[in-house]
Amino acid sequence: MPEWTIGAVIDAIADAVPDCEMTVCGSRRTTFADGADRTRRLANFLAANGLGAHTERGELNRWECGQDRVALLMHNDLYPEMVIGALKARTVPVNVNYYYSPGEVADLLAYLAPRAVIYHRSLGARFASVLRDAARSGDLLISVDDGEGPELAGSISLDDALAQGDSDCVGPVSPDDLLMICTGGTTGRPKGVLWRQGDIYVSSMNGADHDAVEEIHTKVTQAGPPWFAVSPLMHAAGMWTAFSGLLSGQTVVLHDTKPKFDPRTVLATAERERIGLMTLVGDAYAAPLVEELTRRSYDLSSMFAIGTGGAATNPTHQRALLEHIPQITIINGFGSSETGNMGFGHTRRETPTADTFQLRAGGLVLAEDYSRFLTPGEPEVGWVARNGRIPLGYFNDAAATARTFPEVAGQRVVVSGDRAALEPDGSLRLYGRDSLVVNTGGEKVFVEEVEEVLRAHPGVADALVVGRPSERWGQEVVGIVSVRPRTEVGTEELREHCATRLARFKIPKDVLYVDQIRRLGNGKADYRWAKECAVEGVKA
Repeated sequence: MPEWTIGAVIDAIADAVPDCEMTVCGSRRTTFADGADRTRRLANFLAANGLGAHTERGELNRWECGQDRVALLMHNDLYPEMVIGALKARTVPVNVNYYYSPGEVADLLAYLAPRAVIYHRSLGARFASVLRDAARSGDLLISVDDGEGPELAGSISLDDALAQGDSDCVGPVSPDDLLMICTGGTTGRPKGVLWRQGDIYVSSMNGADHDAVEEIHTKVTQAGPPWFAVSPLMHAAGMWTAFSGLLSGQTVVLHDTKPKFDPRTVLATAERERIGLMTLVGDAYAAPLVEELTRRSYDLSSMFAIGTGGAATNPTHQRALLEHIPQITIINGFGSSETGNMGFGHTRRETPTADTFQLRAGGLVLAEDYSRFLTPGEPEVGWVARNGRIPLGYFNDAAATARTFPEVAGQRVVVSGDRAALEPDGSLRLYGRDSLVVNTGGEKVFVEEVEEVLRAHPGVADALVVGRPSERWGQEVVGIVSVRPRTEVGTEELREHCATRLARFKIPKDVLYVDQIRRLGNGKADYRWAKECAVEGVKA
């Protein structure tokens, strides 16, 4: 069956349902016809400036990229169209985290060596020195007017770039052309994960290898209600959600990420747009939404599901969401930039919170020594892995590519840093990231398991767990906890609570209290901060 490029799918949808809305963000409403035309014009502008593919895939190693990179330093508005336009130009769109410091962005751009940077003007002042350096080195700077901030010297506005892109000058695109996703950098410098378009469309964007364009036309004429991507699209989880909806012909509502997160705006938008599916990232989003639902009522009768991913969501918050919106299913997603969407767990009002994941195609668990793949019901804890449609490797890093994308039993696989086992029914029981395991007295403690128990205490608002040096144990387990307003929760109370669910060696030796758990802009836990708190909290 033939593979498809993302741009070709969007064009096919535009042919079938040109007047259907493709994206909604704030006051901007874009049809599929508008989106197809805007992405074509951007592609032509980039190609006219010499950007594109210079070495075909078959001539390259898996960690090499023969296409020019286009860095996206953007909020959600117009983000999908910039990705698609770059892909149509045979260039490689790359996400850049706008929560990074200017120095971190400068380091990342030095690593990526993009030929163009597309940025929202509201971010221009913060990263002015970095972007000016890019302009001086000859890179294209394209500014997107989001109503705030001046255009930096050396930039061209997106409107002017699109106006210059009316003449077709892009050669045939290929499913081998790349899309790059930079990892979150929570355990080191971000790495660029190289995905073939043909693979990521099928593995993480609800796509397939269509025999003919009529399959796409039929699919999109039966598209369901709008999807709402609340999380930033600069992160893989948000982008997968948005593109899964778009490439199925559904309207995707994008949360305007420029202002501070406001649960009232999110819920009012869901009510106004009659959202079917809403996606968010863990407690950083779920907690304020629950608080707002407690304060006032919203008509969310159109909603059938809330998807969560990228960070853990407290079971207490999940149950509260189900109480406020009883008809929904909560879909807990699991995956990474390297694996794509790996699996899902479903929780409904009448069922307990899901604690395992149903694996998608290619999902595996690799033995700890990489010797074989585990079978359902084996007690061994191994590594989460995937075969089939997986990335090629890490950009410009042969050694890391060999480590993370090895060949096992004649199959090329991606091995994530997550530890897991297979239940007898074949579902995945996730224990946590190996880099966060605490080795205490020779016993391994997966911090996510302890965090889940701490967060289940009714007085706990949020919690992280880390290890800190211990003369007796090598490392000891420490809980960092924030409690709910007007609530008192003592250390011994929490330790006794943990003892009802956990082995004694997993119970925190110490609990430190903070006003608020610090999380990164994508909702993920800031473990570096948590470890600093744990070390500074050592008692004399």
